[in-house]
Amino acid sequence: MAASVLKVARLSKCVRHTCSPMLRTISTSTPLCQGIPGSVWKLGRLNHIAIAVPDMEKATALYRDVLGAQVSDKVPLPEHGVYTVFVELGNTKLELLHPLGEKSPIAGFLQKNKSGGMHHICIEVDDISAAIVDLKARNIRTLSAEPRIGAHGKPVMFLHPKDCDGVLVELEQA
Repeated sequence: MAASVLKVARLSKCVRHTCSPMLRTISTSTPLCQGIPGSVWKLGRLNHIAIAVPDMEKATALYRDVLGAQVSDKVPLPEHGVYTVFVELGNTKLELLHPLGEKSPIAGFLQKNKSGGMHHICIEVDDISAAIVDLKARNIRTLSAEPRIGAHGKPVMFLHPKDCDGVLVELEQA
């Protein structure tokens, strides 16, 4: 009896505030790409989630042979110090990263995280140059002075994780 009174009390409180209990909705009237008011650039879709792996062949086999995903060939990116393999997921991709060379930033990450783990997220932007200018004006630090060409052949810029709630964010030109 007390439980049903509590449920009614919670429901009536929600009704008074015109909310639905435990429901989360996504607005269908606003576009997927939303910009900051007054901004000349817009944030787009999630391009990929990058995972640092200590054994590229083992990780590739997991996604391809065990989970049944379509995976790309292993591609070296010497300018970034990594090997990459992309795992297609339909709505986004995973990027498997493995060190290439002694100065690889992934080698340092794997020294701290022996089993590997999530390294960064990549979000597309419609104007990377405008995004960088705007974000720097808002005191968001970048990891390089200028964008570099990323794994998809497009300009990318990494944002400092200390300015992004502990997450390394890669912006990629859409």
